[in-house]
Amino acid sequence: MRIFVPKEIHSTERRVPLLPSGAAKLVGLGIEIEVEQGLGVPLNCTDSLYEKAGAKISSDRAGSMATADLLLRVRKPSLDEVDLLNKGCIHASFLDPFNERELVLRLATAGVTAVSMEMIPRTAVAQKMDVLSSQANLSGYVSVIIAATDANRIFPMLITPAGTIKPVRVLVIGVGVAGLQAIATARRLGAAVEAFDTRPIVEEQVRSLGAKFVKADLGETGETVGGYAKPLTPEQLQKQRAIMTQHIAQADVVITAAQVFGKKAPIIVTTEMVRQMRPGSVIVDTAIETGGNVECSRYDEVAEVNGVRIISFANLPSRVAANASEMYSNNMSAFVEHFWDKSANAFLLDFTNDILKQCVITHAGKICNETIRAAYG
Repeated sequence: MRIFVPKEIHSTERRVPLLPSGAAKLVGLGIEIEVEQGLGVPLNCTDSLYEKAGAKISSDRAGSMATADLLLRVRKPSLDEVDLLNKGCIHASFLDPFNERELVLRLATAGVTAVSMEMIPRTAVAQKMDVLSSQANLSGYVSVIIAATDANRIFPMLITPAGTIKPVRVLVIGVGVAGLQAIATARRLGAAVEAFDTRPIVEEQVRSLGAKFVKADLGETGETVGGYAKPLTPEQLQKQRAIMTQHIAQADVVITAAQVFGKKAPIIVTTEMVRQMRPGSVIVDTAIETGGNVECSRYDEVAEVNGVRIISFANLPSRVAANASEMYSNNMSAFVEHFWDKSANAFLLDFTNDILKQCVITHAGKICNETIRAAYG
């Protein structure tokens, strides 16, 4: 079996799907690894390091894609690239299957077994291959660093002969993986942090990080099996916004990280709420790639309303590409290793396995994932 790792060609993507350390681990399993020439350039990782790890270097991207048994990458393939893939091959990457119906149908028609890495379930056994959590963790960190860089104030309290500087007030909305890391990072920088989530169950986690949990009586709420917040009803959203208005108005920095799995991110911060913030305040919308939590966010841009800056940069993990690549590479190599059958020298597609049942989207010419089939109707 041969694995091919192509370069990422998206203009803003600096992450590398497999580092030499990951390649060495897979070579140790008896797998033939081939990487595209210059794969590690964004991280100053030379081809010679991959060769030292036992990988081969390919200067023929199209040819290698057409003959590979398994492809590992960060981003989804283009429609044109699907036509290059070998029928029966496995393609593993972020896929965004809920919003990429045409691409998913093309992959099915081409006979490709498409693995959507963001569909890996959040279970104990799958933790080591959970790319969504590993990358969201970094998004939370980066969001706070961006806010701290853009704000016109320092985060910690300082007591000096020239006067006392009060700590910045940070509000984190959405306490998933990204939100928890945002809380932890803001606290390490010395900010006074509040956090809100529709799931009361996360209050203990928020308090353990030294932040205050904003309570709201929204009626029945909860989380999905994967740990995501369940969608709110229009009435619950209205109640939530009423509570959020006063806390947002008091905040110097707002980090939004509220996601609903497989759906558009909910609008939590309205333009009217932004207008009530003090000029000079900063909002970082980490949910922009799924529509954004802030009404006046602009994709991958900085907007300004009444002196408040709304930063909505896409692909936050790529801003710390070295660590993001390290974590993603570990996730991918763990994924392959977990399903590698040494006796057969092959990747074992066992569809009775709960992990594969949830992350494999297409196989044998069909859309085989029940969740995506239901989403497509």
